[in-house]
Amino acid sequence: MKAEASMQRVTITLDPDLAAMVDAFRGAQGGQNRSEAVRDLLRRGLAASAVAPAEAACLGVVSCAVDLSVRGLAARVPQSRLDRHDQTVAALSVPIDHSTSLEVAVLRGPVGDVSGYAEALFVERGTTHGALALVPVAEGDAPHVHADESRPHTHMKVRSGF
Repeated sequence: MKAEASMQRVTITLDPDLAAMVDAFRGAQGGQNRSEAVRDLLRRGLAASAVAPAEAACLGVVSCAVDLSVRGLAARVPQSRLDRHDQTVAALSVPIDHSTSLEVAVLRGPVGDVSGYAEALFVERGTTHGALALVPVAEGDAPHVHADESRPHTHMKVRSGF
């Protein structure tokens, strides 16, 4: 983060309801003042709306509610992860009621592949509340061995942006 002295002063006008929501956010997050709260909200909003290059490496967290009573959907969702076994890092299925589950999958790979998987899942009949969170990563380029291991490996590094 830049030092306080290098920040630019920007004046904005908020209606009373929006100002109250900013104050509530500030209070819930433990922020010192409105400026800090607005900076945090802007950072989050800009990060969420960032357009990532399709070839950029990422981890993607895909989540949605799935009505498993929809014909074939109970088989298609896990099969879609198996079809991407090389990209699927983890998967979780949480039963919500007798026919609905919350499905969460963590995938790794290029943004285009991960977001393509998510969008295909979200348009399935019986799927609602789809969300995709992308985490930019860089693949480690220097293989190494730890003292208690015998095989060389690399580590992903989380990046600040795409």
